[in-house]
Amino acid sequence: MRTTALGPRERAGALAGMAERELDVLVVGGGVVGAGTALDAATRGLATGLVEARDWASGTSSRSSKLIHGGLRYLEMLDFGLVREALKERGLLLERLAPHLVRPVPFLYPLRHRAWERLYAGSGVALYDAMSLSSGHGRGLPRHRHLSRRQALRIAPALRKDALVGALQYYDAQVDDARFVATLVRTAAGYGALAANRARVTEFLREGERVVGVRVRDLEEDGSYEIRARQVVNATGVWTDDTQAMIAERGQFHVRASKGIHLVVPKDRIHSSTGVILRTETSVLFVIPWGRHWIVGTTDTAWDLDKAHPAASSADIDYLLDHVNSVLAVPLTRDDVEGVYAGLRPLLAGESDATSKLSREHTVAHPVPGLVVVAGGKYTTYRVMAKDAVDAAAHGLDQRVAPCCTEEVRLAGAEGYAALWNARHRLAAEAGLHEARIAHLLHRYGSLTSELLELIAADPRLGEPLPAADDYLKAEIVYAASHEGARHLEDVLTRRTRISIETFDRGTRSARECAELMAGVLGWSSEQVEREVEHYEKRVEAERESQVQPDDRTADAARLGAPDSVPS
Repeated sequence: MRTTALGPRERAGALAGMAERELDVLVVGGGVVGAGTALDAATRGLATGLVEARDWASGTSSRSSKLIHGGLRYLEMLDFGLVREALKERGLLLERLAPHLVRPVPFLYPLRHRAWERLYAGSGVALYDAMSLSSGHGRGLPRHRHLSRRQALRIAPALRKDALVGALQYYDAQVDDARFVATLVRTAAGYGALAANRARVTEFLREGERVVGVRVRDLEEDGSYEIRARQVVNATGVWTDDTQAMIAERGQFHVRASKGIHLVVPKDRIHSSTGVILRTETSVLFVIPWGRHWIVGTTDTAWDLDKAHPAASSADIDYLLDHVNSVLAVPLTRDDVEGVYAGLRPLLAGESDATSKLSREHTVAHPVPGLVVVAGGKYTTYRVMAKDAVDAAAHGLDQRVAPCCTEEVRLAGAEGYAALWNARHRLAAEAGLHEARIAHLLHRYGSLTSELLELIAADPRLGEPLPAADDYLKAEIVYAASHEGARHLEDVLTRRTRISIETFDRGTRSARECAELMAGVLGWSSEQVEREVEHYEKRVEAERESQVQPDDRTADAARLGAPDSVPS
């Protein structure tokens, strides 16, 4: 596989290329499922296109808990098939497909009751480990262990002594969700897929009952393209019903949105060497290690307002703070919160009104000839969803289609990653960077780190950290625009990096410098730089305002106070 950049020239070429000939498969939706579907189709030798209305992973796929996990709580629901499937996928990602992006993370489960709870919860975690091993891909994580209260407090001193009588510790995995999706898209492009973000589907093309393609508006250049395909796959997540309405065909299922919000706080506010998982009255609450931070989440509430910018209300934030503070010796306050983000889960609607009880299974349907719809599911099982979607599309192609091979397809940056990790001291010396900087790059780009080091060699100033967000190098901002498809300042601050949730200023102090770094790649004038910075600042202002509103409706109204796109 050749590694393909997703820069401005490649994007323009992809749009033109999709319009030039009939594709075998066109995927609509650039989240993890859509990107995975494009990779699956391309690696079967199919002529493949992928379009996304906004930025890659700009919806649900950048706003998750950032965990790759089997879903321990689904064991309690007796959903063994879903857990087994997810554990297999977790193992594949850790061991083979993306070891540079997916890493183990420990969790502590505090026990509040003696005897029966240790037996009950311990049995569940033991089954979780056993199912992981039986999947054939579970040897990369340590087994669970039982801890006394003293042992638990030794590794998590932040916990109140009266909040537990003992604990269990087990392992799952985590990922930078948006980075993973961008890497999936690049991998698909490397295998021949044509991919363009900021390309909105405005119409489905029909010949009789059959869907034969789409009309796409280029939101960057304000052009229009007619893209024809023998099979179109709708992978638009929480927008599934909206997309289906464009062809007056909802299909056999309905997708509901459930809102989950997360808080980001500095690492030094919770003294612990492990993550924590707590039961709540409706679901579970995670305290997740995240570099120099913790992610605390999540909520699970129905959402029927703006899907593009789900808003976190003051009530949501209070809910998380109240629940996490129930076990912390030193409580968190609003002043400790660096970042807040809200995402929507695409749930297949069932008979229950409680979103926490709606299905996390996925489904694939062929509602009309030429159209496949895939919806539901979990981030961890995206590859299985993609396989099922392409299998369904293959039935509509009058040719023999190769079977799925993505169990063996390493993502861009995975090949050679282990060798480079072992050589990080040498790489640091050669590049003139601290070894910790090289480790940071390898964890984000894997073997593609060499491309960033080439940028730094050509312009040593790019080896400097951003002054207001010093976890990141200036080279990463340039690379996001030149290689990773970032088209706007918001793309870089919220998805290619996580500056928008990892700094108390929410990225406003970094905005101008990042915009100026991007300008050289994207050809922005000084006026466009100003527009990008102003748009981002208004976005942050609107989000801050929404987070002091008492409920969903007032929070949504406040968030919508900022413009949706950068003026041209």
